[in-house]
Amino acid sequence: MMASLAFPGGLVAQPNPCFPFSSPTNRFLIRCNVAEPLKFKDNGKPVMPLANGEQTASFPSFLTSTHIERIPVQKSDTRLKIFSGTANPLLAQEIACYMGLELGKIRIKRFADGEIYVQLQDSVRGCDVYLVQPTCPPANENLMELLIMIDACRRASAKTITAVIPYFGYARADRKSQGRESIAAKLVANLITEAGADRVLACDLHSGQSMGYFDIPIDHVHGQPVILDYLASKTKCTDDLVVVSPDVGGVARARAFAKKLSDAPLAIVDKRRQGHNVAEVLNLIGDVKGKVAVMVDDMIDTAGTIAKGAALLHQEGAREVYACCTHAVFSPPAIERLSNGLFQEVIVTNTIPLAEQNYFPQLTVLSVANLLGETIWRVHDDCSGSFEPYSSLGID
Repeated sequence: MMASLAFPGGLVAQPNPCFPFSSPTNRFLIRCNVAEPLKFKDNGKPVMPLANGEQTASFPSFLTSTHIERIPVQKSDTRLKIFSGTANPLLAQEIACYMGLELGKIRIKRFADGEIYVQLQDSVRGCDVYLVQPTCPPANENLMELLIMIDACRRASAKTITAVIPYFGYARADRKSQGRESIAAKLVANLITEAGADRVLACDLHSGQSMGYFDIPIDHVHGQPVILDYLASKTKCTDDLVVVSPDVGGVARARAFAKKLSDAPLAIVDKRRQGHNVAEVLNLIGDVKGKVAVMVDDMIDTAGTIAKGAALLHQEGAREVYACCTHAVFSPPAIERLSNGLFQEVIVTNTIPLAEQNYFPQLTVLSVANLLGETIWRVHDDCSGSFEPYSSLGID
């Protein structure tokens, strides 16, 4: 049997300036020492922040706005619990750090035959529990682990259980495009519901209709504002920018993205898919000559679509090409395609943990921990999400 899972500490506490420090019941404003974006060495390997605070940087400006105020929470109030699975413990630690909480203690191991064992080591009776577990590769292992975590919380008499799924696997199987196909996205939604989840918090679903597959409330947040904030900090002339959708299906996403970038013009790559993970680019709709092209997608898997699209943009005269996506799945041969000189920069978020061998010099990783942490607070406190930085992209 494998050893139990352990999570690191390393929190930095500061008094919240919104409330008097002398009051013993006030919450502390706690920030993770997470860089924005993660800095890289020459070989593309990230320089991770240290727990002692030696390598610190701020989160995106819109996520640390001083206009965000919350009602102070009693320190003795233990109704909110956050647990992490093994899929992305670093992101879960960053979320807990932003919220001023500690991750709940949980024991996760596997028997010799691969069966998953989960035991909560903190009491959750009467608590609102949030389970952070993306169903990223290996998708089946992480999905099963999430289901067992939900079942453990249900049997431990948790008041509510929210599955925080930064990356929702099987989302691409959201319809029947051919005969005799399964709609796996609906099946996975049913599994999560039947396991005992009361709510789902997901980030950038592959398609909007996937929200309708859940028979429980679902909060759908977008990771693109984090990328937009980073792009806005770069010294690029907005007159030279053009937002590019890598396929027709992503036009609504790219249009909303372009509106946020000073209403930049839009271009579309017309492609026909010949099979799963196989794409053929046909032509480009729009003008990119002499401009900086920003390709926007929800995920990069094998990078076939976005790499062929970038090659077409260069052929049409684009000066630079940037790739932006929320979920960096990076299945082989994605790294070779992304690091071969087609892209000036590849900008992703940390909804999926990246293996060390998947880093390359052009890669920039942004954290969505504050975004998810703030969403959890608003769900827990029954607050509205209408504050502009946390609102949706307004896809129409």
